[in-house]
Amino acid sequence: MKRANVNRIITVTPNPAIDMTYTVQGITEGSSHRVPTPLSRAGGKGINVARVTHQLGYPVLAIAPTGGAAGQTLAAELWTSGVPHALVGVAAETRRSIALVDTVAGETSIFNEEGQALLPDDWRSLRIAVVEAVSGNRNLPASVLVGSGSLPPGAPADFYPELVRLAHDAGIPAIIDTSGPGIIAAAKAGADILKPNHHELAEATGETSLEAAALALIDMGARMVLVSAGADGMLAFDHAAPGGYWSARLPEALSGNPTGAGDAGVAAAAVALAEGVTEPREILRRATAWSAAAVLMPAAGEISPRYQELQDQLIVTWKETR
Repeated sequence: MKRANVNRIITVTPNPAIDMTYTVQGITEGSSHRVPTPLSRAGGKGINVARVTHQLGYPVLAIAPTGGAAGQTLAAELWTSGVPHALVGVAAETRRSIALVDTVAGETSIFNEEGQALLPDDWRSLRIAVVEAVSGNRNLPASVLVGSGSLPPGAPADFYPELVRLAHDAGIPAIIDTSGPGIIAAAKAGADILKPNHHELAEATGETSLEAAALALIDMGARMVLVSAGADGMLAFDHAAPGGYWSARLPEALSGNPTGAGDAGVAAAAVALAEGVTEPREILRRATAWSAAAVLMPAAGEISPRYQELQDQLIVTWKETR
């Protein structure tokens, strides 16, 4: 189902991966385990965002650098799944990510390879691909630019700020979902939405208070900060309302696989902006519901059809900052 009157959402994944998800009935440390064949698909946070967006019928383009045998596997899976993509060939081998979903303990353990360094020419080629996507196609105009995921070793420090500048030069908003110094850099560049989880937020800002950490990003220049807080749901801080924030959560936490829940939230925020929605409360409601719907699915990059039902169940409140 193609959604009408919505321009294309562009996602950029600088450090994509082949995501392998194993579902196991209990893990005994130090023991051997016989496991079923894993679910293997193209991944990395931005590709997950694109996959969810595509699942719900919105126009999207996933941009990523890929290389080696794993890169060929990633490209083949994207073709098979039908997710529109523009891949930049590089010499570095595409990394892998392993998720172990323990159905007995109700826990998911994730092992992410770091990724290999890209060459300076690779970064230039990636930038050209982004520029062409956001400003070079009149028949498929861009509505939102999403930069998502970790950076491989040796990446330019200004990679995410440059994405924000490219988006704003094209007259479209930028959403950044990353960790570490990249969050700070993107905030200072004026990202329209930052989407850290509470652990990433504390680590990047050095603040022990979630409220203080989010408001610090707003003070640096971010327009809105969406914070994933696990079972406590999601929070939305907005530059136009420094006196408080919106909180959204379900009456009860869902059990399942949380891998990719944040990516589904980013997809929801991107779709909302593409549709012209700018009100923080509505963006938060969609992002929280889509994140929850992702937990119900076996692997990252898809959400349950129950997302609208979950959205209707949300408890949304306004809280004054201390």
